[in-house]
Amino acid sequence: MKQLFKFFLILGVGTILFFRCGRDHPSLPDPDDRIPNKVVIKPNDFLSGENYDRLIVEVASVQGYEPTDEALNNLKAFLESRLNKNGGIGLVPASIPSPGKAAYSLDDIKKIEQEYRTLFSDPEEKKLTAWFFFADADYAENEGDSKVLGIAYAPASMIIFEKTVREFSGGRGQPSTPVLETTVTEHEFGHILGLVNNGTGMVVNHQDITHGKHCDNQDCLMYWAAEHSGPVINFLTGGKIPSLDQNCLNDLKNNGGK
Repeated sequence: MKQLFKFFLILGVGTILFFRCGRDHPSLPDPDDRIPNKVVIKPNDFLSGENYDRLIVEVASVQGYEPTDEALNNLKAFLESRLNKNGGIGLVPASIPSPGKAAYSLDDIKKIEQEYRTLFSDPEEKKLTAWFFFADADYAENEGDSKVLGIAYAPASMIIFEKTVREFSGGRGQPSTPVLETTVTEHEFGHILGLVNNGTGMVVNHQDITHGKHCDNQDCLMYWAAEHSGPVINFLTGGKIPSLDQNCLNDLKNNGGK
């Protein structure tokens, strides 16, 4: 594979039934129709080892739009540091042909997952799975100069608009591509893990309600500025990947995480 978590690095996006990052982000996940008996996947299922003791993340990408090895290695280390999975955490790459879309709607994204996703959670085997799709086009609901970089749209499903990520990285005055990819993927997974007040309760109140399910600490990975193409440039000044602050860490530990 090529050198390698509305995280709308950019705007909040509207949807009705889907787990998404941004304002009005639903707290309760929907059942996955592809899992036997429509098992509901909750943030605690990711964080603790009670129901699932291993995690496999299927990383699907359009040919030519693969994430960097560095970003994937960072994501794996991030998950291993926060999740109790004695059976291990694995990332499985998958390549798919371009769907030929000029832009992706949420309906397009769902259909692509239904067609190409091959790994699914199995409660009997205590195997939990997640899906990441790295796309070759922008989000259909972008407005103006701000562009969405990623969405967590279901309890275990995320899309990264890799074409857009590359547009806002690697150039003069921009973060490197691995830094931006890492920030987007980890932020999106942060929402899957229930941050902030998004299925994982807060030990103390630190939600920036004005900006939805985000942290009020401007240095935290879950701060709202990580979602916007303008503010993210300053947010990632110096090429440093933001980390979770102590309040977010306390929330994850309180819900079964490390």
